Amino acid sequence: MFSRVARPVLGFGRSLSTTPPSNARVAVLGASGGIGQPLSLLLKNSPLMSHLALYDIAHTPGVAADLSHIETRAKVTGHIGAEQLPEAVKGCDVVVIPAGVPRKPGMTRDDLFNTNATIVANLTEACARHSPTAMICIISNPVNSTIPITSEVFKKHGVYNPNRIFGVTTLDIVRANTFIAELKGLDPARVNVPVIGGHAGKTIIPVVSQCTPKVEFPQDQLEALTGRIQEAGTEVVKAKAGAGSATLSMAYAGARFVFSLLDAMNGKEGVVECSFVRSEETECPYFSTPLLLGKNGIEKNLGVGKLSAFEEKMVAEAMTELKASIKKGEEFVKNMK
Repeated sequence: MFSRVARPVLGFGRSLSTTPPSNARVAVLGASGGIGQPLSLLLKNSPLMSHLALYDIAHTPGVAADLSHIETRAKVTGHIGAEQLPEAVKGCDVVVIPAGVPRKPGMTRDDLFNTNATIVANLTEACARHSPTAMICIISNPVNSTIPITSEVFKKHGVYNPNRIFGVTTLDIVRANTFIAELKGLDPARVNVPVIGGHAGKTIIPVVSQCTPKVEFPQDQLEALTGRIQEAGTEVVKAKAGAGSATLSMAYAGARFVFSLLDAMNGKEGVVECSFVRSEETECPYFSTPLLLGKNGIEKNLGVGKLSAFEEKMVAEAMTELKASIKKGEEFVKNMK
């Protein structure tokens, strides 16, 4: 017989929070989708929130009703359609946005731009109006453009705070940890690899030289490993054969980032996650690096650290694509009616 005493508070060890329960209100925008549903399930399973507000353009009342039966403390509400969006985000401490269309075989993340740019702009506009001090966590691709879009929307409304807007690149770190652990016979929960740059193709730069524990690979194996991390999303898209992109692993990674953020907001010290944010660490105006998180979002940008020659070359080669994606996002908001 299953013991109620033994039931887990969270489903995964790395993100198991030691912080006491908090009264955080968290919204998931795009909660009925392939990422949104498993992400909402993982968030509902956490003691770190008292209210989980789920929003989408369809099916949210059903998703909310289903999740509301789970024996954890967070109250769940479902919000559907544009007229209920303000209510979903109002008073939120954290808003997570996985909304948008997924990649299909042959598509790049940039191919998603036209559809997802509009979705993210509309959703973040509601956040700027109704929850301007919330932490905004963007999962919707292409992150290299949707973060600049979010920033420009918040600037338009006069409520921009770069320390509270995050591009969730955590899946790149999760994949790097997993793939390195597989190659070296390690426990992936004890591997930590920073991944810097952006969140698409060659802009994803795993800093294997800074891995904990220290690992070494011959150059050909390192290049193959790096390529696999950079194209891991495509690996899933191909494996699903037109039925979607990485949803379950992305939900895990998104939940991990939200739990880290909530822990830091609750006063836990030493919480570090990589994220694509406004940055002065390189010549690029946005760049993903390890961040020390705190009560008000980014407490300190820890920068790129010491890189190998191979990693420095990857950073240099990523700049043109990154800058173009960032400019594309900024221009999109400038041209919005």
